[in-house]
Parts: sequence; C-alpha cells; structure tokens
Amino acid sequence: MNLNEAPTRAIDASIDTPSQALSNEQRNAQMLEQARLLVVDDSKMMRMGISRSLRQIGVQQIEEAANGRLALQRLQDEAFDLMLLDVEMPEMTGLEVLEQMQQNPKLKGFPVIVISGGQDIEDVVRCIEMGADDYLPKPFSQVLLKARLTSSIEKKRLRDMELLRRQQLQAQHEQLEKEQEKTENLLLNILPRSVSQRLKAGEKRIADAHPEVSVLFADLVGFTQLSKGLSAERLVEILDQIFSDFDAIVGAAGVEKIKTIGDCYMLVGGVPEPRPDHAVAVVQAGFDMLNAMARINQQHGTQLQIRVGVNSGPVVAGVIGMHKFTYDLWGNTVNVASRMESTGTPGRVHVSPSTAQHLSQHFALEPRGSVSVKGIGEIETFFVNPPASAGVLP
Repeated sequence: MNLNEAPTRAIDASIDTPSQALSNEQRNAQMLEQARLLVVDDSKMMRMGISRSLRQIGVQQIEEAANGRLALQRLQDEAFDLMLLDVEMPEMTGLEVLEQMQQNPKLKGFPVIVISGGQDIEDVVRCIEMGADDYLPKPFSQVLLKARLTSSIEKKRLRDMELLRRQQLQAQHEQLEKEQEKTENLLLNILPRSVSQRLKAGEKRIADAHPEVSVLFADLVGFTQLSKGLSAERLVEILDQIFSDFDAIVGAAGVEKIKTIGDCYMLVGGVPEPRPDHAVAVVQAGFDMLNAMARINQQHGTQLQIRVGVNSGPVVAGVIGMHKFTYDLWGNTVNVASRMESTGTPGRVHVSPSTAQHLSQHFALEPRGSVSVKGIGEIETFFVNPPASAGVLP
C-alpha cells in the first residue's frame, strides 16, 4: 500500500464526525484512538515502556518492530499513521532508516518522531534533515508525547486530505479529457478535421467554394436481390465490412468520405484541402474499392459488384443542420458524378470528360460514347483502365 496515497484513519474519523461538533480535546482523543502506530526500538523493555505510555494517552493500535529493517518492511506492507523510531540501534540506525525512507517514493514524507537517549544536538538536526517530523529525548513526559503525536498526526491528516483533493481533481481532469477525446473522435467521424476545428473555434455557418475537385459515387449492384435471401444480421454484417473497407481506402488515399446513402458511397478529392492530383487520387480509390469488393465476394461467396462514377469541377462544400449536422457538397459537379455512376457498368470506373482531362498521364482511357446527362445534354464519357501493375482483381 502506498502510504502517501491512502488516507489515514484520522481522516476517516474526521469525515464521520464533523470537526466543528467536537472540542479540540475530543478531536485529538479521537484522532489518537483511530491512529495506528509503529514503535521501533532494539530494546524489548523500551518498546514495552513506550507502548504502555502510548496506551495511557489513548492510543489503541500499536505495533512493534525490533530493528530498522523490519520497520521498513512493515511500512511497505502495512498501513500506519506514524512511526516512533529509536536512533541508536545496532543493525540499522534510525538515521539509516530515515535515509532509506527518503529514497523510497512510498515512504518519503511519512511522519516519524525520533525517540533517543542521545543528548547531542547534532543528532536532532540530522534527524530533522533526514525527514523526521519531530524529536523526543528519553526519558519523555506523556504530556509532551501526546502533544507531539497529535501535532504530527494532524499534519499527516491535512497532507492526506490535500493529496486526496488533488487526486480527485486529477481524476476529474482525466475524465474530462476522455470525454473531450470522445467528442473529438465523434466529430472526426462526421466532419473533416479542419472543418471540425473551425466549428469548435466558433464559426456558425461553414460554406466554401472549391473551384476544382473530383467527386466519386459507388453503388452496389445486386444488393437488393442479395438482401432477399439473407437475414438482417447477415446483411448488415456484409454491408458493414464493405463500407468499413471503403473507409480504410479513403483514409489511405487522403480523400474525404462525404456520406453513404443506402448502399451508395460518396467521396471527394480536393476538399476541404485542395490538391492538384484530386482526380488521380479519387480514380485510384475507385480501383481500390473494386479490388476490395472482389475480395469480399471471395470471402462470403457473394457476387456483388459496384458501379463507380467520377466527375470533376467546382462545388460548394459546407456544414448543414444544427443538431445532426453533416458535411456535404452542392453543385452540378455532384449531379454529373451521380449520373456517371448510374450510367456506368458494374466493375468499371466511368468518368466524365472533365475528369478524363486530368488522367491522361496516369491511366489509359477507353471512349464510352455519348451519355445523356440531365441539365447538360449529351456528353462523351470514358471508362478508365487501371495500370497493368494495379489491375482489378477478377
């Protein structure tokens, strides 16, 4: 037991009975009765005499040790409130005991009253320098003994109360930090870090224009049919693995997940922090998602596929809502990206002309032909073929 961390019995007594309801004499008597003392002296007769004097002044719990080594061991293993220590002992002197206590974090600061027949003032000074609370020369009066005991135990009681208060404050501080960390992690699961920091700094409305980003939609093909033959638990298990793998891909690619809509997954590159390779990063993430889907099919014996569509252009990004707020994108770029997905082919990455312009140095493009896009009309789109070294799993 750490004696510097555990409250004394005197503290327990003071908590049970309010100090203002007791006189000083009653409080001191109660404190002595509750205290547990260790008497250390190499003379059995001297230990008996000291113990007798202690009982006469009201101390009820008294233990004895015949030498310094036994005393140190008992202080390590048991709970005491104070030690009465002889200086002149053959195996280990009282000064050596005090020195050992100063080097032990558990024992440093523990209250000690030295009792010795030595009259040399230097012994007194050395004992105090080594951490003793007080010094009593032999023979001593019971009045003086009682006064020194109550003073030392009271000081320990106050030290322990202060330590207990600090420990409680530390525990409250650590709990507050844990709650703040939970809140921070929750925000980061919902919002990009930079946006989360802006909200915490006091911004009420966040809406930023981004002139050039790439938006990807990935939609599961065959999921509705698969769901008819699976239990709800099994269905959620598979869907959770798919989207968890997609989340890991997004994190590794340095792009930003926006949301899932049913069995559709949306991400963006270049938001909230701009990056010149937004299209390359997003398309590569699309290929990684196709590979992840192939692995999941092998693991579960399913035949799910995904359509991946990408478009590049300007968007407005920001936070909407007051309670269940979300980070979202707006603009025609988003609409066209969704159209690239819905008109794409399972297992392929389908991109718009604006995205294709960013990819020519990195991927082989395969003309798809003309696709009708609401609000725009007919546009020529492309399938992207992965590099030979990063092909999609069969």
